[in-house]
Amino acid sequence: MTPTNYQPSPFLSSSTRSKTNSLSLVYLSRENLVPLILQDSRQTGVFDGYAEGATLNSRFGSFPHSTLINVPWGSQVRASNVDTGSRGRKRKRNHAEQEEDEASEVPTAASAAGDSQTDASGSAVVKKAVTAASGFLHILKPSPELWTLSLPHRTQVVYTPDYSYVLQRIRAFPGKRIIEAGAGSGSFTHASSRAVYNGYPTSPCDLRGKVFSFEFHEVRYQKMTEEIKSHGLSGIVQMTHRDVYNGGFLVNGNESPQANCIFLDLPAPWEALHHLSRRQQGKAGEALKDEDRDPNWVSPLDPNDTVYLCTFSPCIEQVTRTISAMRRLGWVDIDMVEIAHKRFNVSRDHMDKTMATPIVDVEDAVAKLDASLNKPQKGARFRRLADKTAKQNDRPEQAENTKLWLEGRVIHRPEAEIKSHTSYLTFATLPREWTVEDEARVLALLPPCSSSKVIGSLDKEARRKEKEEAWKSKAKKNIQTGRMTVPVTDNTKNIESKEPQQESNV
Repeated sequence: MTPTNYQPSPFLSSSTRSKTNSLSLVYLSRENLVPLILQDSRQTGVFDGYAEGATLNSRFGSFPHSTLINVPWGSQVRASNVDTGSRGRKRKRNHAEQEEDEASEVPTAASAAGDSQTDASGSAVVKKAVTAASGFLHILKPSPELWTLSLPHRTQVVYTPDYSYVLQRIRAFPGKRIIEAGAGSGSFTHASSRAVYNGYPTSPCDLRGKVFSFEFHEVRYQKMTEEIKSHGLSGIVQMTHRDVYNGGFLVNGNESPQANCIFLDLPAPWEALHHLSRRQQGKAGEALKDEDRDPNWVSPLDPNDTVYLCTFSPCIEQVTRTISAMRRLGWVDIDMVEIAHKRFNVSRDHMDKTMATPIVDVEDAVAKLDASLNKPQKGARFRRLADKTAKQNDRPEQAENTKLWLEGRVIHRPEAEIKSHTSYLTFATLPREWTVEDEARVLALLPPCSSSKVIGSLDKEARRKEKEEAWKSKAKKNIQTGRMTVPVTDNTKNIESKEPQQESNV
């Protein structure tokens, strides 16, 4: 794949409809989202035993992919009548025919035709789906938040409240380059790719926003690579299979990612921190001897920008060891945060007015008490309800115009319990190095200064004497000119005026 031929990702594109061979998220219920790659059986010829083509089966019904393609995002799609039993019968029939063919070595017409039938143009013939009486789903546009809820769990998942706060703290915005160690299930990978995306690179030298993800487990690395490719994120995310404790964070041999944002989801992040430095040093931050230095060593960090780091650790013991290593290696502004989120459910209270409503305040309680004291005789309540029903029946237009979904109060209720602990987030900052060349370059940009004095070169006593001499000189000058604009102090009393006193002519 050439650098200019990247497949647009559904996570980053602004398309309004679902497409073939692209990821879609099927919303079955609040806690049940299914990721689905839509397939057009007329093009692929894959029927999987169904006459309607590739089909998604759920407890809400069967949904052929042909009914999910080219529909607006968020649409409700009705289930279809699909003969799911024919799938098993067809497989048994094909298996029996295959055994007969192997015995007779003469191919039958069914085996020669295969699972799919084709028309005159060579396209596979797909049976038109018939809408069922019940069952539906919603098809949604992929997003990192929805992907976090629907992804296959391979390791502990970084959920939306955590990674949204992390991306804000490490200053991840379009154009930034992120190092991620411990890809796992890919939740943070998808979120960070959207955060740094500012276009696909057009050449290897085009340093756009990118995510450099490292994974040690080979099986997880292979699955993550397949997901990134199928989701169209190959130009934004670069996967690397490596043990970062020993191998570091360089890519493509010995190239620097020039990263300025780092996220470490590792069991022992302090073992990898010495690779994230601007100078070659040991694990404890000590300077290496000349014979221990690697002449080909390259820093993975951006030399011209401040680097922001976050570690994701479940245990407080991991946090303490990580912070100790950060302090030895020169990281500053160290901070630890724990995210404890709670969901608020907003709904409308459709309580019947004839039912007992809850007491809101004191006035409501007094009103209910008065109503109970002035309660009419038994049977009057039922007659009143009957009269009210009769009046509503006499006015059908008003009853039809009543919007039931707007009746009742809008209420919000938080979850009964806070979500359980996920991890501790430890943040730190590594400022850029300030060299002699940087100082000279900045001084060259400043305007020339005519003063030969250096601010701050005198001690407190010398500055006091210098200020006192200045006041004396100013007071003496004012006395000579006859303008006493400066208040007379002990320092100015001893100053003798050079002007002779004029004698009064009495």
